Amino acid sequence: MSANVDLNNRPDYDQVLQDIADYVLTYTITSPEALDTARNCLMDTLGCGLLALRFPECTKHLGPIVAGTVVPFGARVPGTSFRLDPVKAAWDIGCIVRWLDYNDTWLAAEWGHPSDNLGGILAVADHLSQKRVANGEKPLTVRTVLDAMIMAHEIQGVIALENSFNRVGLDHVLLVKVASTAVCAKLMGGNREQLLSALSHAFVDGQALRTYRHAPNAGSRKSWAAGDASSRGVRLADIAMRGEMGVPGVLTAPQWGFYDVLFSHTNKDLALKPENQRHFSLSQPYGTYVMENVLFKISFPAEFHAQTACEAAVTLHPEVKDRLHEIAKIVITTHESAIRIISKQGKLANAADRDHCLQYMTAVPLAFGNLVAEHYEDEFHAAHPIIDELREKMEIVEDPRFTREYLEADKRSIANAIQVFFTDGTCTGQVVVQYPIGHRRRRAQGIPLLEAKFKANLATRFVGQRCTEIFELCKDQARLEAMPVHTFVGLFEQ
Repeated sequence: MSANVDLNNRPDYDQVLQDIADYVLTYTITSPEALDTARNCLMDTLGCGLLALRFPECTKHLGPIVAGTVVPFGARVPGTSFRLDPVKAAWDIGCIVRWLDYNDTWLAAEWGHPSDNLGGILAVADHLSQKRVANGEKPLTVRTVLDAMIMAHEIQGVIALENSFNRVGLDHVLLVKVASTAVCAKLMGGNREQLLSALSHAFVDGQALRTYRHAPNAGSRKSWAAGDASSRGVRLADIAMRGEMGVPGVLTAPQWGFYDVLFSHTNKDLALKPENQRHFSLSQPYGTYVMENVLFKISFPAEFHAQTACEAAVTLHPEVKDRLHEIAKIVITTHESAIRIISKQGKLANAADRDHCLQYMTAVPLAFGNLVAEHYEDEFHAAHPIIDELREKMEIVEDPRFTREYLEADKRSIANAIQVFFTDGTCTGQVVVQYPIGHRRRRAQGIPLLEAKFKANLATRFVGQRCTEIFELCKDQARLEAMPVHTFVGLFEQ
C-alpha cells in the first residue's frame, strides 16, 4: 500500500468530546453554593444586559434580521419587546450581556466570561417552555436554567484552566460556543450521539481570532463576539438534533484536526512533527468548581485584569485629586497577563479600545474617583485631557509574585498596586489590592454590592413596582427555581 494513502477507519469520538457529553447528560448538580452563585450570576448577567440597552451602538444590532418577522413562541430579549427565533435571540441576549464588559469573568491559562452562555441558554429555554405549555406539557423551570448555567460555566472554565488559546491567537469565545452547544443540545432533548455531533461541529468551525481585542485593532466586535458564539452554539445544536452526522476525530485527526491545524506550534512546518503536537490538558473532572469560584465584576465595567487597579485608584483619589498637575510619575505594578492584554500606549481609537487599556482604566478613577461605562465614550474622553496626561506619566512594572499567584489554584489573585510620585519629591504610599471585590475570597463583602448593582440596573428599564417584584423573586432561591422559564422571562419584557 502506498504510504500516502489515508486509511479510512472511522474513529470513535475524541475523548474530550465524550467527557463533555457524559458530564452534561449524567451529572446531577447538588451543590448549594453553586446554585446560590448561579442565582446571583443570573441576576447580575441580566442586569448587565438591561444597562447596555442605554447605548445606541449596542441596540442597533438587536431585533429580527427581517423587520416585522413574527416567530411562534419566539424567545424574548430582556428589556425589549422583541420575540425572536432562538438563534437570533441568543445573539441579541449575548450581545447586551457582554456589551459593557460588566458580567462575570474566569481567569486562568485562558480568560473568558462564562455567563456569556446565558444568551443561548435563556433563548432556548424560553422558546421551549412556551412551546411546551402550548402543547399541554409542563414548562421548563428556572432551575433548569441554573443547572445549564453551572454546566456551561464548568465546561468553559475547566478547559480554560490549563489551555491557552490566546497563545495561538484564538479568541476565548471558542469556549462559549463549545459550552453553549453542549448545554443547548441537552435542553433541546439531545441524546449522546446528537451532543457528540454538535460538539464536533463546534470545533470544526473556523475559530475567531483575537485581532479585535488588541491594539491597534481593538474595536466593538469584542462586545458582540460572545453573543455570536452562543448563538452559533444554538444553531449547531439544532443541526445535530435534525440528525446531522458528526466529525468524530475533529480534535485529533492528523494534519486536518483542530490540534494540528489550530492548536499546535504556530509554524506549520514544525507543527506536523510529533514533538510539536499539542493537546488539551484537563486537570480535573467536570463538576461545579467554576461557578463556585467565578469572579463577579461588581464595581467597574472594566476588563477584569484591571479591576484591582481601579480599586487602588479609587483609594488614592482623595489624596491626588487636587494635585493631578503636580504628578511626575505613576507606577502600576501588575501581573504578566494584564501587561500582555491591556497595557497600551498612544492614542485610543474608541470606547472599546479604552475599556481594554490598563492605563486609561486607572487614570479615570484616579482623577474622578469612579469608573462607569459613560467614561469610555468619545465625548467624555475629549472633554477631559487630564486622562491622557496621566496615562503618559504611567510606568508598568511586573511583579513576579503577582504573576505566579494569578495562576496558583489556591489563590487565583488578580493583583495590582499603584503608587503616585509628585514633582516636589513626595509620593503616596503604595496601594496594593490582591483580590477584587468580586472574588470568591470576598463573597460576603461583594454580594450586597452585587445586589445593589442589580437594583440600579433594573431601574434603568422598569418602574419601581416591577423592579421590586423582580428583585424579591431573584432573592428567593426556592421560588425562583420553581418558576416557569417563560413566566420569569416575561417579567423582563418591555
